[in-house]
Amino acid sequence: MVDLANPADESTPPEVVAAQMWAEFAETRSPELRERLIVRYTPLVKYVIGRLAISLPTVIDSDDIVSYGLIGLMDAIDRFDSTRGIKFESYAIPRIRGSILDALRSVDPVSRTTRTRAREIERTMRALEAQTGQAPTGAEIAAYLGMPIEAYHQHCLTSSVTVLSLDSLVESDDESQSTLRSDLLEDRDAPAPLDIAERRELLDHLAVAIQRLPERERLVLALHYKEELTMKEISRVLEVSESRVCQLHSQAVLRLRSYMQRPD
Repeated sequence: MVDLANPADESTPPEVVAAQMWAEFAETRSPELRERLIVRYTPLVKYVIGRLAISLPTVIDSDDIVSYGLIGLMDAIDRFDSTRGIKFESYAIPRIRGSILDALRSVDPVSRTTRTRAREIERTMRALEAQTGQAPTGAEIAAYLGMPIEAYHQHCLTSSVTVLSLDSLVESDDESQSTLRSDLLEDRDAPAPLDIAERRELLDHLAVAIQRLPERERLVLALHYKEELTMKEISRVLEVSESRVCQLHSQAVLRLRSYMQRPD
């Protein structure tokens, strides 16, 4: 039995301590032991938030995100069955992630219909480029989808509300699917070598994807993100309307997402 007043000796292997805690919690459902389990596994919440690599909506601050993650963690602790031979981390991570994403979707300014249309546009971009060997124009994409060019530009604008993040770009079209590592590092504040390698690979992939963009779209991204010009300032440089710059930017974002996603 775990002595709540005197935790296990430091020489005791962590997995043995965890097994003892779970065994006693299953038997007693002790509130004190539950609190210790929450404290023990709270770093999982930070891990999941870091892996999501999301840009938080302005209506939710970081403390709220952690709170939503803790709700998922506590639910996982209450439901976990240690006799099934499953690691708690493997069981808890999807529930923590789901709790956070459910909270974000509740305040998401982009509707599910808009996201579905965005993915359709991204798939079309990939399909047309595969056929012709070059980046399709907005008019070609609109024609393929059977929609007016004005409607296409509007879809690009509304879809660009979403954040272009490296981690989200490598997910599949099915939002419910994601690859997460269940083996966690002891030092969670230090970057893992594997994570560093993955980040470098993604940055290399992104650099190649940017080079595939039409020249005008590359210029808009460079002026906006590298030179930090506003859309209005870019419109003066390119001698086009501000709305046209927004269209080019939105189309570039969707095109990058289509390049970075896995093939259908």
